[in-house]
Amino acid sequence: MDIKKYRYDSERTFKTREFEPKQSGPFENREEADSLRESLILDMQSLQDKLMAQNQEGLLIILQAMDAAGKDGIIKYVMTGINPAGVSVHNFKAPTPEELDHDYLWRCMKVAPERGRIAIFNRSYYEDVIAVKVHNYHLSVNLPERCKTEDIFEKRYEQIRDYEKHLYHNGFRVLKIFLNISKEEQKKQLLQRIDDPSKHWKFSDSDITDRAAWDKFMQAYEDAINATATEKAPWYVIPGDNKWFARVLVASIINETLEEMKPEYPTVTQERVKKLQEFRTILEKD
Repeated sequence: MDIKKYRYDSERTFKTREFEPKQSGPFENREEADSLRESLILDMQSLQDKLMAQNQEGLLIILQAMDAAGKDGIIKYVMTGINPAGVSVHNFKAPTPEELDHDYLWRCMKVAPERGRIAIFNRSYYEDVIAVKVHNYHLSVNLPERCKTEDIFEKRYEQIRDYEKHLYHNGFRVLKIFLNISKEEQKKQLLQRIDDPSKHWKFSDSDITDRAAWDKFMQAYEDAINATATEKAPWYVIPGDNKWFARVLVASIINETLEEMKPEYPTVTQERVKKLQEFRTILEKD
């Protein structure tokens, strides 16, 4: 599947109004997409096993989206079968008092992936140039006045680019995914959460507040993506209305990223091979 049409790495500009969230790619039905997704997961298992064994590079996957766009589903249905020993998932909600007493990158930096591991951020420091920008939260936190300038978000874009560049040059890949759901599909998903008692816990009052600011959020996502998309830390904008397509597309992107990292099992010396054969002889006689 061609994933390049969904990739933004500063070579072209992302515009929310020109993007169709209802796309379903080359698939005629869900069954075809699910079949490919299952195949990709098997490939991912092998690549992740090598990544853990080699213990040289790490992978950070950032998921951003409006509420009810399917971030949890991506984690559940794409990362199924991946060795949990090599994956960590971090959900970033409204910052705690401790987090607010640090810089906005701190809470994410402290749980960044280790070498050989994959870290998944369900939301991230991008909230501080999206939700914070839309609702002007930065004006009510305990920042010194010298920091509350008109160009605060331009500065944050630069800081984020520098941080992601720093990660890359220290052995960590950054993969950023925006699940682009339509306003109509979000309404459908939110109503399901209200109508289904098993999903009541998922519904937040902020879902309605943020929905009322839909256009501002779309502009904030567009600005953030265009300002921080780079060759080494690209954004992928995923059509989110057909969740089965979103899941196979994300699986393809993660799989291709892991392939580009070229993980391999460590090689051992001939002396070590000889020693292993000695151990084999001991075990066989046991």
